Amino acid sequence: MNNRQVMTVAVVVAVLAWSTVMTVLGQLAAVAALLPSLGLLIQQIASAGSGGRGTRPGTAPTAAAPAGSEEP
Repeated sequence: MNNRQVMTVAVVVAVLAWSTVMTVLGQLAAVAALLPSLGLLIQQIASAGSGGRGTRPGTAPTAAAPAGSEEP
């Protein structure tokens, strides 16, 4: 593992441990408020792990028009 991967794993473990502690202590509101951030964190880590391959955010694949449906 390189330094970047070690740091990423450390951050993920720290965030998940903090979320677990807050849940055990009954602070569900704090965990619920952070769920969107945790989702984004996981998405970014997955994107970085795949080397950034795939489509860019905000772009949708275009569907090809059926043959013979072109307008003059």
